[in-house]
Amino acid sequence: MFNIKIGYASPKNPIATAPMAGITDSRFAAKFRNAGLIVLGGYNLDGKTNEAARKEVVRGRNEFVSDDPMNFLEQELVASKDLTTIAVNVRAASLEPFVQAAHLAKKYGAILEINAHCRQPEMVELGAGEALLRDVPGLCEYIREIKKTGVVLSVKTRANVVNDVEVAKAIEKAGADIIHIDAMRPQGVDIGVIKRTRNSTDLFIIGNNSVVDFESAKEMFSHGADMVSLARGVLKDPGLINHLVAEISAIQSMTGWYNAPKHICGGGDLRALAFCCLPVKNCALHAALKQAGISAEDFMKLKMDFTRGTPLEPGNGTCFGSMAWCCKITKPCFLRDSALTSTGLSDVEYMRLKKKLSEYIMKKRRR
Repeated sequence: MFNIKIGYASPKNPIATAPMAGITDSRFAAKFRNAGLIVLGGYNLDGKTNEAARKEVVRGRNEFVSDDPMNFLEQELVASKDLTTIAVNVRAASLEPFVQAAHLAKKYGAILEINAHCRQPEMVELGAGEALLRDVPGLCEYIREIKKTGVVLSVKTRANVVNDVEVAKAIEKAGADIIHIDAMRPQGVDIGVIKRTRNSTDLFIIGNNSVVDFESAKEMFSHGADMVSLARGVLKDPGLINHLVAEISAIQSMTGWYNAPKHICGGGDLRALAFCCLPVKNCALHAALKQAGISAEDFMKLKMDFTRGTPLEPGNGTCFGSMAWCCKITKPCFLRDSALTSTGLSDVEYMRLKKKLSEYIMKKRRR
């Protein structure tokens, strides 16, 4: 239904469980087979990170601790391999353990996720976890070497520690496939970091932080997340994963574009240029085009070139004579709906074409 493809990984839906140290292991994962992705971990890959984890346990934190970390990791991969798509979130104080873990993850068809997120002082002092965000060249060197194994690679980040867009651009250039963003800020969720990352990169984005119901999930999706991950929400309500899978599946069935953006005038990301009308009035479109590095004239040409010969080209009776300029299907518009009826185009087909149009425009933007 969702046609999600990330290298050799094909999650069945865009709902994930997030890693929670000392909690999210294979036994925990077995409760959530309906999730599209289960991120296990965080696992510690070497003596230094395991010793740091032991210190954290003494002061009351949950952690996974092992004297034989690679064997432990493989056992976890074996135990969870038939549940759904699996990722393993891992920490290490040097490169080599990451490479070993990458080979294991690939062997079992799993995704490897570098933990650049943990802020516990015992880990940060080792140069692990959040410390990697403050050493972007070092993080990118890890990424380049790990990707030589052929593993599908994610990086879990924490927002508002450093320049989020620059980090995202750097890890994309280094070869990472996924960025898993904890959209954290002191005042609550920073939904803007999802939008800024979407506007600046082509990375697969997993949005995380305070996803506790379908409304909060939709906010992530409509600002550019390809997937959302849940942590404490599933501890409070184990049925939440099934509920969100059902809701997002219904959206996909009805519209064909489960994470369609809000309109530009409603604060949507640049993908929403596919829904904008002609740039003939003073509105938010002009600021979005400036951000995308696309002139008004080029924008008009892009839309006309893409829609020529497609079912979006006609649109007699619509505001500008073509459905190229029509809005999102969830916004009521009898003019657009009349054009859809006259051309025999379904809501799903319309939105799928708009999605392709957005991808065409995004390829032309200045990043």
